Amino acid sequence: MATFPTPVDLVVVGGGINGTGIARDAAGRGLKVLLCEQHDLAQHTSSASSKLVHGGLRYLEQYEFRLVRESLAEREVLLRAAPHIVHPMRFVMPHVPQLRPAWMIRMGLFLYDYLARRDTLPESDSIDLRAAPYHDGLKPGLSKGFIYSDCWVDDARLVIANARAAADLGATVLTRTACVSARSEGALWRVTLQPENAAPLEMSSRALVNVAGPWAKQFLNENINLDTPFGLKLVKGSHIIVPRLYAGKHAFILQNDDRRVVFVYPYEEHYTLIGTTDVEHTGDPGEYSVSEEEIDYLWRRKPLFRPYSHAGRRGLALLRHSPVVR
Repeated sequence: MATFPTPVDLVVVGGGINGTGIARDAAGRGLKVLLCEQHDLAQHTSSASSKLVHGGLRYLEQYEFRLVRESLAEREVLLRAAPHIVHPMRFVMPHVPQLRPAWMIRMGLFLYDYLARRDTLPESDSIDLRAAPYHDGLKPGLSKGFIYSDCWVDDARLVIANARAAADLGATVLTRTACVSARSEGALWRVTLQPENAAPLEMSSRALVNVAGPWAKQFLNENINLDTPFGLKLVKGSHIIVPRLYAGKHAFILQNDDRRVVFVYPYEEHYTLIGTTDVEHTGDPGEYSVSEEEIDYLWRRKPLFRPYSHAGRRGLALLRHSPVVR
């Protein structure tokens, strides 16, 4: 068994956005960091997200003001730090009086703008849905709407950018390398890594962070032999992709009668992405697929759009889906 030459300050287990972000931050503070990922960077949840950078407008209804404020502050940080992959996007919300009154939406958007303390994005406003370009694709009868700003991001590239920055700051980034065991010995962790095509590697670390995503509890139980009283709920969010439903670069945010919202926005050049669901996942974290019920749930959002001959129910293309940790 090979041995890593010297103890490191931190071992990060997991190569998604959380793991690479932690590695970058720690390395930037002068710590000696090693990150290991059992597969490839951003191979699972972090490349199968809704690809949006937003503050969580809907959480205002739950009075999560601090959460929204912190999320919006991070949105501004990402806009400044990675303008090549984080792009502003305008979101249009058609007003359906039966779901939420107009005054409530306007007040929520005013608060959203206030909490954002925007430096770069335009403020929210009321719009006429019968005017171009927002009328395209919508069914007749929808006249009032609202528009606000959030962002779109290439999620996988954001992970790679953080990993590259961590490496540039001195961190060691090992992909296709599983952390097969970790045990506490005094003030250090004794960690065993298993590269895909090499001999095991043993090392010492002053601290270890578990950001294995859907595998976090499994890692604690099986690799560290640590029992924890805390549960871990896996939630699957699925998306569907259909041929382009409307012109324009804006997104739609559609209100649902179950109090959730669904995003509809341009994907690549010729498609529209609709998502996301919120379904508990109880099986193997690596075994997941979209269900017919999820497709039906997302497809029911389409009545706001005019019929589109190439976007038939049987013609849906499926984006990858991944459990996320709640």
